[in-house]
Order: sequence, then C-alpha cells, then structure tokens
Amino acid sequence: MKTQTRSSTKLILGAALAGATLLTAGCAGRDNGPRDTAYVARDVETLYREAKSRLDMGQAQLAAALFDEVERQHPYSPWARRAQLMGAFSYYVAQDYNKAIQASQRFLQIHPGNKDAPYAFYLIALSYYEQISDVQRDQKITDQALIALNEINRRFPSSDYATDARLKIDLVRDHLAGKEMEIGRHYERSGKWIAAQIRFQNVIDNYETTSHAPEALYRLTETSLALGVPEEAVKYAAVLGANYPGNEWYEKAYELVQDHAAGVVPD
Repeated sequence: MKTQTRSSTKLILGAALAGATLLTAGCAGRDNGPRDTAYVARDVETLYREAKSRLDMGQAQLAAALFDEVERQHPYSPWARRAQLMGAFSYYVAQDYNKAIQASQRFLQIHPGNKDAPYAFYLIALSYYEQISDVQRDQKITDQALIALNEINRRFPSSDYATDARLKIDLVRDHLAGKEMEIGRHYERSGKWIAAQIRFQNVIDNYETTSHAPEALYRLTETSLALGVPEEAVKYAAVLGANYPGNEWYEKAYELVQDHAAGVVPD
C-alpha cells in the first residue's frame, strides 16, 4: 500500500526541506547506527554542517544524533530550530519512526506557529503511515496514521502536504476496511453470524467508498440467509446490484438469492 505514494512523498519532503533552507542532497542508504557522539564542544555552524554532511552520505542515524547535539550545545541559536526539524527528518530517514514522531512533536510544542510547522505535522503522519502493518495484526498504528493525516488536511487544506495526505487517507481507510472484512470473515467461518454482520455493516456505514464495500454487501446477503432472514438478504443484494451492477460480488449475490430467496419481497 505504501509504495504507491512513496515517490510523491519524496518529492514533497525534498521541496519542504528546500523551502525551509534545510536542503539535503539525498536520503538513500541506511547506516547501522550512530557512532561515538560524546560531547565535544564545537561552534554551531561546524556542528550543523557535519550533521548535514552525514545525512547527505546516508548516515541518517548519526546525522540525527549530531543534529540533537546542535540543539544541546547551542540551544538559543537560530540553528537550533533548524536542527530540531532536521533531526526529526533524519530519524525518519533512518526508519526510527518513534523518535521521528517525538522530535516532530517537540518541535511543534516549542515552535507552534513556525512556518515549518506543516512539515513537522507531515513527518508525524508519515512516521505513523510507514508503520502500518498487514490486516492480520492490530491496527492501532493505522488509526493513528489516519488521525494524523486528517489533521494535516484540516489544518493545511490547500498545501501539497494535504494533497498527499488525502491520497494516503483513501489508502488507509481501505486498509481499515480490509481489517473489518478479515474479522467479519473469521466470524462467518465460525458460524457467528451476528458478530460477522456487525463487522460487514461497519464497512458499509464507515468505509462505503472503499474497494471492500461490494464484498461487504455480499457477505451481508450471505449471513442474512444463514440467520433465516431472506428479506434482508434480498435487500442487501438489491443495494449491491444498484451500486455495483457489473461487479462479481453482485453476480454471486444474485445467484445466492435465486437459489435461496427467490420470490421473497424485501420489507
């Protein structure tokens, strides 16, 4: 799911860094972790340039530690603000997403009205988004990603960040619908018809624009017949046919109704 928007994400990240005068030459490659960053007093420009150089070389974890050091050694310097955001970005590049989120949140706490605040919100959303797991696992991170993406769309609706966020929101919603379908199918296989219906109905009520809606309507048709409510089965099949007339799930639902509820008139 995430690979579909990775290219646009990189473009937005690059543009944001350039606009904030925090341009980095590249973010490919991964280092195995920070080397020795024990305290050595250095002037702020030298320290910042070293951090940026490490990031340019693909040593993102070390770069993050050095950007943190900029703020630690020179907390009142204008460079400290830049280093905070660059440190967050470096953690993101290093795939240390929890630290990227923490660093971005800290930046927003200290500089809530800063012109780079939209970028910090975007980093938070991306860091959650990159951690989304398959539908077999708990989807708490997916929910957090959706909240963060919606926050970008709400706060900065006309920005490039919001454009990308809206695309990702659609993908995340489809993913969450897939999780509901996975649970619903499990209940259905176990003969827990009402529990299954609750999950399938949730897809229709909350994720009706996703790719899972046609199957959810078919499963509702199927479970209604299993529960001995053919009128409901016919109703769901009719909704499926009205909204997805050429869909394979409608064809299956039509056959099911013909076999088990022919002549039944829905309430």
